[in-house]
Order: sequence, then structure tokens, then C-alpha cells
Amino acid sequence: MSLIRVAVADAPELFLLLAIAIGTLLGRVRIRGFAVGSTACILLVSVLIGQLGGFVIPPLLKSILFGLFVFTIGYRAGPEFFASLNLRTLAQVVLALVIGATGLAVVLAFAYTLHFSPGTASGLAAGSLTQSSMLGTASGALAQLGLPEDRLAQEQANLAAGYAVTYICGYIFVLLFVPFVAPWLMGINLKSEAAKLETALLGGAAPKANNLIYRKFQARAYQVAGAAGQTVTEIEGEIGHRASVERILRGGQDVELRHNTPLQAGDEILVAGPTAAMVAAGKVIGSEIHGESVMEAVTGEVIDVVVSSREIHGRTLADIVDRVGDAARGVFLRELTRHGQEVPVTPNTIIYVGDVMTLIGVNRDVKRVAAKLGQVLSSRDRIDIAFVADGLAVGLLVGLLKYHLGPIPFTLGGGGGAIVAGLICGWLQSRRPSVGGIPPAAQQTLMDFGLGGFIAAIGLVNGPAAWTAIQAHGATLLLVGVAVTLIPLIVGTLFGYRVLHMNPVVLCGALAGAMTVDAAVSGCCEVAESKTPVLGVAVPYAIANVVLTVLGPIIVGLTFVG
Repeated sequence: MSLIRVAVADAPELFLLLAIAIGTLLGRVRIRGFAVGSTACILLVSVLIGQLGGFVIPPLLKSILFGLFVFTIGYRAGPEFFASLNLRTLAQVVLALVIGATGLAVVLAFAYTLHFSPGTASGLAAGSLTQSSMLGTASGALAQLGLPEDRLAQEQANLAAGYAVTYICGYIFVLLFVPFVAPWLMGINLKSEAAKLETALLGGAAPKANNLIYRKFQARAYQVAGAAGQTVTEIEGEIGHRASVERILRGGQDVELRHNTPLQAGDEILVAGPTAAMVAAGKVIGSEIHGESVMEAVTGEVIDVVVSSREIHGRTLADIVDRVGDAARGVFLRELTRHGQEVPVTPNTIIYVGDVMTLIGVNRDVKRVAAKLGQVLSSRDRIDIAFVADGLAVGLLVGLLKYHLGPIPFTLGGGGGAIVAGLICGWLQSRRPSVGGIPPAAQQTLMDFGLGGFIAAIGLVNGPAAWTAIQAHGATLLLVGVAVTLIPLIVGTLFGYRVLHMNPVVLCGALAGAMTVDAAVSGCCEVAESKTPVLGVAVPYAIANVVLTVLGPIIVGLTFVG
């Protein structure tokens, strides 16, 4: 036992890392497909380890860890957040704001009625509204109140206790509400409505938009025989399936490729497209050949592109194809993903900033289209440390600003300032891709380790006091937490369906996005037997990550009594 005491005093970071490791592993455990997630597990593990007492974690370390986490949230959401501020996505923006405002009102109503302290109220909000980042912004706001050391420690413990009691329950209720209760409130059958939406998305499409998905992309060489005298456009039209002529060799020399270029007997041409196009091409053009010469320096390529162009945000695929025009020739969309979920691809599927489009085609064609859509993902990209450090420093500086409403101080704190800086930096990087890159894998690492380390630090330092608060007020917090979770969801469902007239399937996905619970989208897709609920996630998710995060300082300020 003496060895443990020595370790607690001299190497608290050992226990911090241990709490992260154990909590992360527990968070991956699935029981009948359900997993609690690493955040709640890390806090629970760290509170239990914290019962050893005597842990001292430097505030500087906690500030840096949380700052990295919340800056990265802002960086990731920035392009979507600013692109979403337009009329095309207004309904989804309003829905996220309504749910956030309702959550704030319900938390404040209970806080005033039951005389919750600022720490308890903000911890309740963070857990019930399933927004872990609110913990950090509330913690920073508490530190700015000028409280005596013992009261500040108690408020931090109340913050951890409120979150620990309500998060798991809130998470479960969101998972159950979105696919089951929300459709019941709207009086609809989610599966049949999803089928109707799929039919509507497929209706009235132009042929070129309806063939965006490839079955198996190929490039083959042919020698012109029966097609002699026809132009490139005429041959492509006769083959169909969005086939494209990529190269023409005549007597071993390249011929300039134009739409009206006529072909001659004996020309070697390279045709790219899906398998169906290759089957038809031989009948139209002539016999297939090995064509080493014509295929030289022309290779197929598959690339992932993160959509960052605001000009295509909120537009359908059919509209985007029209806007891109001839540049889309020979390029096929293999897959579309949004927040890790596959999105059904139809001509009327709406594309948002932040979506990942997997394109396939001849390398030069794919790169040409990618430049018009956004940024190509590359595993070789490195994080721009200087950009992150500068952005985070500016954010922390903004967080020092205070505004006094009478005797009540309001401040974003370091966390609030960091998310504002992250939003701006993410938006700037989408405008200038050559500056300030943070690859997706690095983003996830910063978020996971930053939040995990911050949560573990809170649990270790405040473990004994948090456990006492849980024992004293756990039942009350649990009951209130259920109301704080469900009331915004009920209001959001009825408001979105009755007032905003949103499609019920899209609305279910939007509810999951507004509560930032990705797993609820998966459950919705399973019940609907369709991927269409994913269509509503992107915009509310981006807005909610910002709105719910900044609620922390607001709740602290409005519930503080000096």
C-alpha cells in the first residue's frame, strides 16, 4: 500500500493513463450491440481510482488536454458550421437551436427549483444532453468565478458527479427515443417512410445523374473498325453507361481529344467506365486489344475527397453534376459517407460540407473533379503543429475575456475560446487547403486523448468528493436527468414535424445529430432498414457541437450565487 501512496504522490500521471486505458477498453464492450462509450467509462474508472485520495493534477495539464479536444471539435465542425448558415439548411439549423435552447431552459428550471449549484447544474446538462465538451467549458467558467479554493473543489466535484450520474442514462434514452419514440410521436412507420423517401430521391432524375454509382470500374483498349467516321461524343453516347474515351493513338501518335474529334479505322482508343460499358464498347467500336501503348501513363485511381466547397453545400448530386459539367466526364462516385455512416446515393441525395466522397476513374479525370469538390484525403499528410498551437493560443486568450451582467460574470473560458478558434481555423483551412492541415486520423487522436485525459484528471482529483455527491444526490440527479434528456427531444420532434415540416426520416437523423449521438443514427437505420436517416445528421451535428459546448459557461453564470 505504501508503494501505491508513493506512486499517487510522485507519479499521478501513471494513474491518469491507467484510467484512460481501462475506461477505453470498458467503453468498447458491447452487450447486445450496445456500448456505453469510453468517455463515461473513463470518468467512472477515474472516480473509483480517485478514492485513493491525494491526487494532484496540474491545472495546466487539464487546460491543454481539454483545449486540444475542443479546438479539434471546432476545427472539424468549422467548415460545416459556416456552410450551414444558409437558407437551404435553415430548418435543420433551427431544429438544433430549438433543442439546445429547450435543454438550457429545462436545466435552469430544475436548477432554480431544486437549488442546484453551478457545478451540479452544468454537470447535469453535460450528461443529460450527452455533450461531454460542456464539462470542460463549465469547469473553466467555474475557475473564473474567484471562488475560495474549498468551494471551487466542491463545485468541480459536483460537476463530475452530475455528469457521471446522468450521462449513461441520457445516452441510452437518446438511443431508444430516436428510432422508436420519435416515429410514434409523429404517427408514422419509419420503415415505410424510409421506402417512400428512397422512391422520392430516385424520381425524376436526369440519366447522367442516375448513373453516378459504378459497379466495377475498368479501362480497356480497342481498335477502331465499325466506328470509323464517328466522333468521340457519338461513340460515348452509343456505348452509354457514362463511358468516356480517355485517349486516342493514331499511328503511334497521340491525337488531341475533343468531343468532335472523328475516329479513323485502325485508331487505338482507351475507354473507361463501368463493366456494362465495357460489354457494349466492343460491339460499337471494334475488337479489344492489349493496347500497352494506349494504356501507358493512364491508370485508374480511387481517392477519398472531403467536401469543402461551400458552393455545393446543400445541393443535390444531380445539381452538382450539372455545375461541374464536362469535368465530371469519366468519374464515378463509388461511396458517400457522413460522420462514418454510409449515405444512400441517388440523384437527389443532398451533399454537405464534411461529407467524404469516394471517387473512381482515370487518375487525371479524378483529380480534376476532386479539385472542384474539396480536399483529397491522404494518409501521408502530417499535422501542422504551428497552426494548431497558434490557433489554440488565440482561443485561450479569447477565453480570458469576461462580461459582467450586474454581479454575475460571464466568460467563455479557455474551452469556449478554443472552440471558437477551432471553428475559424477549420473554416480557414477549408478555404486554403495548403495551410493548417490536421488529417482525420490525427483529429480523432487529439479528440480521444484530449477528452480522455481531461475526464480522467477530473475524476482522479475530485474522486472522493464526487462519490459523496453521487451518494447524496444520485437518485434526484438521475430522475431530473431523464427529464432534461427527453423534454428537448420531444419538443424537437414535434417542432420539426409540425412547424418545420421536415421529412420524418430526415428528422430522426437530425434529432440524433442535434444530440451528437452517432449510435442513434445506426439504430434508426436498422429500424428503417435504410440508410436514409443519415441524410439529416450533418447540419444539426455541426451546430449542436458548438451550441451545447458553449452552454457550460452560460449555465454556470446563470446559476451562480456569489
